[in-house]
Amino acid sequence: MAETTAHTEQPETPSGFPPFQSEHFPSQLLWLTVFFVLLYILMSRIALPRIGSIFEERSKRIGDDLAAAERLKEQSNAAHAAYEKALADARARAQGIANSTREQQAAEAEAVHKRLEAQLHDRLAAAEQSIAATRAAAMGNVRSIAAETASAIVERLIGEAPPEHEIAAALDAGKN
Repeated sequence: MAETTAHTEQPETPSGFPPFQSEHFPSQLLWLTVFFVLLYILMSRIALPRIGSIFEERSKRIGDDLAAAERLKEQSNAAHAAYEKALADARARAQGIANSTREQQAAEAEAVHKRLEAQLHDRLAAAEQSIAATRAAAMGNVRSIAAETASAIVERLIGEAPPEHEIAAALDAGKN
């Protein structure tokens, strides 16, 4: 039985999870403080400056991009204004060209109108002269036709032709 008692007598071990045992608290607090201080020094000297420089660089890049965007916007506005001015100038030039072309064509049409009117006036004068000449010729022939007709009528009525001086005197008397 001695053996059984020897086996049954084991040193007493504390029960439970060691970090939750109160005799380990002071050493845990010491190591917690040491690691916290080391972690704080590591973060403040190495990690945080790097992160700060990244933030500064990013902020600078954003500022530069905003400035470049503003410059490009101003250039775009200037180009748009130049385009609008060029378009207005082109419209004004086109209007001027259209007006001058319209005036030139009106002047040419007026010149053609005057030339045609002068030609028509000349033709009308020539036609009036021709009509006057034809009328004068016809009137000259009317006397001779009237004399011949009167002579023929008298000859038929009385059987003999009257003398020409009597026919001329009769025609002159009928004129007055």
